[in-house]
Amino acid sequence: MIWVLLALALIGLMLFIERTLYLHRGQIRAKSFLDGIKNILAKRRLVEALTVCEETPGPVAAVVKAALLHADDTGEAMRFHVQEAAVVELPALERRLGSIAAIAQVAPLVGLLGTLLGMVTVFSEFEQGGDYATASVLSAGMWQALLSTAGSLMLAIPAHLAYHFLSGRVRAIVRDVEWSGNEIMKYLLTEYRGVHPGQPSATRETA
Repeated sequence: MIWVLLALALIGLMLFIERTLYLHRGQIRAKSFLDGIKNILAKRRLVEALTVCEETPGPVAAVVKAALLHADDTGEAMRFHVQEAAVVELPALERRLGSIAAIAQVAPLVGLLGTLLGMVTVFSEFEQGGDYATASVLSAGMWQALLSTAGSLMLAIPAHLAYHFLSGRVRAIVRDVEWSGNEIMKYLLTEYRGVHPGQPSATRETA
């Protein structure tokens, strides 16, 4: 069972490193990015803003790009395309997190199985040894059982922490996506179209 635990640990480490790098690449400073986009749009350079979104990785840029591509649409149409872009981007953030959670849950079960196999070994040796079974037989079996249990806990605890750490990063990115989508739509439907808050507009009512 120790070899099984080592294999699970290696897989979990690879998944954690891959997810950490992916989420780090996709997490940007949403407010600074959006302020830059607004400054470009204030100069009526829509193509340049789209280029910046193309060159910026992550779901925030993808959602903002979807809004910019439909800057002249009605509020409802723009919202639909922004939500569609979010639906495409967000599942990629949670990819492989379930595998890390599964490793954290399965590791103690593997350790328990190893413990039971160790105890089976002990009683098997006692049965074969008859009246001449020694304490060394018991200690060897108990050593195997305890080693398996300890190894499973040493894997399960970091795996649980890794899962919650990555889940927190995903939630932070999701909040940035939601905020950025609402903020860029509000900007496009008001300031970009030359409508000021408090001024009646059919476009704003549609939004």
